[in-house]
Amino acid sequence: MIAATEAASAADSIDVFLLLAGLFGGLAIFLLGMEGMAESMRMVAGDRIRGILSRLTSNRFLGMITGAGVTAVIQSSSVTTVLVVGFVSSGLMNLSQALGVIIGANVGTTITAQLVAFKITSYALVGVAAGFAVTFVSKREVRKAEGQILMGLGLVFFGMSVMGDAVAPLRSSDTFIDLMTRLENPLLGILVAAAFTAMVQSSSATTGIVIALAQQGLINTNAGIALVLGANVGTSVTALLAAIGKPREALRTAVAHTMFNVLGVLIWVFAIGILADVVEGIGGGVARTIANAHTIFNVVNAFLFIGLTPWFARLVERLVPERPDEGVIAAKYLDDRMLEVPAIAIGNARRELFRMAERVRSMLDQVTTAAIEGTRWELLDIAELDDEVDGLHEHIVQYLGKVSTSRLSDSDTADVMNLLQAVNDLEAIGDIIETNIVSLGLSRVENSIVVSDQTKRVLYDFHDEVARALDLALRGLTHKDAAAAKGVTAMKAAINVMEQEAAAHQAERLMAPEPGRLAAYRFEMDLIFNLKRVYYFSKRIARVSIPLMEREDL
Repeated sequence: MIAATEAASAADSIDVFLLLAGLFGGLAIFLLGMEGMAESMRMVAGDRIRGILSRLTSNRFLGMITGAGVTAVIQSSSVTTVLVVGFVSSGLMNLSQALGVIIGANVGTTITAQLVAFKITSYALVGVAAGFAVTFVSKREVRKAEGQILMGLGLVFFGMSVMGDAVAPLRSSDTFIDLMTRLENPLLGILVAAAFTAMVQSSSATTGIVIALAQQGLINTNAGIALVLGANVGTSVTALLAAIGKPREALRTAVAHTMFNVLGVLIWVFAIGILADVVEGIGGGVARTIANAHTIFNVVNAFLFIGLTPWFARLVERLVPERPDEGVIAAKYLDDRMLEVPAIAIGNARRELFRMAERVRSMLDQVTTAAIEGTRWELLDIAELDDEVDGLHEHIVQYLGKVSTSRLSDSDTADVMNLLQAVNDLEAIGDIIETNIVSLGLSRVENSIVVSDQTKRVLYDFHDEVARALDLALRGLTHKDAAAAKGVTAMKAAINVMEQEAAAHQAERLMAPEPGRLAAYRFEMDLIFNLKRVYYFSKRIARVSIPLMEREDL
């Protein structure tokens, strides 16, 4: 009787404000540590991630292993998913291969649960102090990032300690114990965890709280497994919501991710008891059994679904068909979620710049012929193409501006500056074509200027050489091909000779006894002048692809 009274008194004395402050404050520290650790890991490994994914996804089984490994390193399945979306969009992998990587990403996320299940909170602040010391004394960015990984790991465990201490008084609360007993109902536990995960947009948050409750003995294995399964559903719903309004590839990937996780939970929901028996047989305490259950759930599901990815891909493509009216001006690769990995974001900006370059190159291909012998309507159609170029220019510049606010390595900073210059130079070429060369063509039409066949050959030859220079410059930029870029610089002498020969030809033609020769002379010389300006900006684009120590004085 006395014991019951003391327990009731203890339960009544729980300060709800301090309990919630400790729980959510600890959760904030936990997530701060996870985010800092993940960001630093991505900085250290970011330059390699894209190459690894693009090379090691030749089949879905290898893709699954790659997805698991990459996600374990960068601690973010959403980042892995966004990378995969970009590869599908660019044709580097098909949807079936991409689904293999996504399945692997689910396995990679289990590292988080395994990590936080270690009860080494007594040493948490040692990790924080040591990580801060490394960051404080280091000069190199990579070494600082490594220190922040250690400091983030310490914050993860310190946050776990704070949450555990905050919820410890609940062991004497009959109300809370009754609530936790209800969560042993699998469906209720799954729904609660899914809703909480969707609300805070972090399955790590749900995992952290579940492990903290388990370490204090407030939930049993069955309830913990149900909550972890719910977190898997909640995180996929978050990805699905984030894909709304994004390109179809992003939506398809998110739909597939959601299907995998929901179907996986449905498979296991009636076998939670069996799974609990298995992990309890392995041992290690409630926290460790919950982490092991999370790993077994995802690993078994991965092997169940990996053979079905072609079927899933066909189903998803039917559920999310292409929209025939999707615009071409919208940015295709500039996903803000990739800003967390600057090296990858810069790569995406480079790919978007190539889309812009394709449009500029198409304008250049058409404009000389249209200016010399095309109709007014052909010229106006070419001018309209510059609207797409201007739109992509705006998207890329804004995106690179966002990238520049991140913590960048020296090489990433140089890449951002070079891409900004290149995108501005491309936009300048588009303006030369739209404003100057199209206007010249319109004046030819209005004044009925006729260009001789011999002069056409001179102008077309000059145009072809300028177009070749632009092609080499773009190859140098998009493939980081310094040899191609140097080839543009090497063309300078040949371009000057062709310009002089063309000027001499025009001067000779000026003396021809033909009506309107002066107007034709002005038109032809202005066209050569503007084409040479295109070459000038092509040289500027090429220059950024040449290593600093090797650049010539352009």
